[in-house]
Amino acid sequence: MRGIPADMGTAGGGGETPVPDLMVVGIGGDVGMYALVRAFHEQYGTRSVVLSKVATRAMQDSAIAENLVVPGLDEVDVFLSTLEGIAQQHRDKVLILLTNADWHVRTVILNRERLEAAGYVLPYPSLPVLEQVSSKEGFAKVCDQLGIPTPRTVAVDIAKLVADGGRAAVPALEVDLQYPVVGKPSNSAEWYYVDFPGKAKIHHLDSRAELDEVLGNLADAQFPGTFLVQEFIPGDETQMRSLTAYRDTTGEVTLLATGRVLLEEHTPGTLGIPAAILVEAYEDAMEAATRFLDATGYVGFANFDYKLDPRTGQHVYFEVNPRIGRNNYYVTAGGANVARVLVEDWVLHRPIRPVRAVRDVLYTVVPFGLLSKYVVDPELKTRLKALKASGDVINPLKYDRDSGLRRRLIVEAITQNYRRKYAQYYPEPTATGY
Repeated sequence: MRGIPADMGTAGGGGETPVPDLMVVGIGGDVGMYALVRAFHEQYGTRSVVLSKVATRAMQDSAIAENLVVPGLDEVDVFLSTLEGIAQQHRDKVLILLTNADWHVRTVILNRERLEAAGYVLPYPSLPVLEQVSSKEGFAKVCDQLGIPTPRTVAVDIAKLVADGGRAAVPALEVDLQYPVVGKPSNSAEWYYVDFPGKAKIHHLDSRAELDEVLGNLADAQFPGTFLVQEFIPGDETQMRSLTAYRDTTGEVTLLATGRVLLEEHTPGTLGIPAAILVEAYEDAMEAATRFLDATGYVGFANFDYKLDPRTGQHVYFEVNPRIGRNNYYVTAGGANVARVLVEDWVLHRPIRPVRAVRDVLYTVVPFGLLSKYVVDPELKTRLKALKASGDVINPLKYDRDSGLRRRLIVEAITQNYRRKYAQYYPEPTATGY
C-alpha cells in the first residue's frame, strides 16, 4: 500500500458523487476534537458543533466550531436528549457524531439505534467487537492468537479482592513480575468513574509497597473492573510508538499512519498521552494492526499504543483504543486527511484506494524549544532542527483559517502553559531523555 494524496484516492478516479452538506457534532472539547474539526474544515469547509461539560480553551473563539456547554453531558439521558435536539435543529445536514472518550464511545454504541434514528452517522464498531477489543485483556488474547507481542501481565480482579477482604487481602496476591511495573485499568471506560487518592491515567510503580497501596485504594473505592499489572518495557519515551488506522464498512483498511513519540504528557490525568510525534513508517506495525483489525471485524478508527523493546528489537503492543486518539492530527499533517476516509465510506459509500500518512513532519502541542530540551538524543535533535528549518513542525491548534487575534492569543497561551506544567511535573530531562 502506497501513500496517496488526499485528492487522488477514489477507486474509479473519484469526484462523480457530490459531497452533501456535512456537520460534525463532536463530544469533548480537547485538542483532539479540535484536530478532527480542523481536518473536516480543511477537506470540506465544514463548520462543527462541539459539546463539552465546561467551556474549553481549545475551542474558545474558534471560527470553525461552536462550543456548546452541557453540564450534565456524562448523564446518559442528558447526552441523548441533547444530541436529539441538535439533530432536530439541523435536519438539512448529514450529521457525523465523533468523540475521543472511551465512555462516550460506549454510550454511542449502546444507543446506536436511537441516535441513527435521530439522523446521525456513527462510524464505530459493533458492541461485541467493542467488548472484545476495549479491554486490555481481550486485546492481549487476540494478539496472542495472532502472534503479536504484548507485555507479561498479571490481572487483578478488584471485585474478587474486595470479596476476599479488601485492602487486608492485598499482600497475599501473587505478582510474579520484576519492578518497576506499570499499572493500568483493563477498561478505561470503567476507570473514568472511579475516584481514589493518587489516581492517574497510568501508574508507574517502583516497588511492591507502591503497588499494594494502589490496589488497596482501588479496593476501598470498590472499583468494579480489573486492574492490570504489566512488566515495564525499558526505554525512554522516544521508544514509544503510535499507530492510527481506519477499517471501512467493506472490511478494507483504508488508512494507516505510524509515528515515533518524542514526548509524553506528565500530569496525573494525562500521563502517557503523546505531546509530540514524529511521523515515521513502521511496516511491521502496520501489518500487525491490519491483521488485528481484520481478525476482529473492526469498523472505524482505531489507535494502537506500542513500544520498541530494546532487549529484542521487537515492537510490543499495549492496547488499541476504539477511537482515533487525541493526537490524530499527526495523521492529517502526514498527508492523509482523516475526515476523508470516513466521509467516503459512511456518507458517499464508495471505495477508495488505501492511503498512508507518509509526509516527513513533526506534530507537537508543546513549544519547539521545550521539546528540544527533553529530546536528548543528538540524531533526533538534528532531525527536529531540520524539520523546524523547513517549516514542517505542526501544532494542530495553529490553523491559518481559524486565526483571529483573540484566537491566536488563546492558542499561544495554551502552548506556553506547557512550560509551567513541565516545570511542575517534570523539571529536568534525565540522561535517557525522559
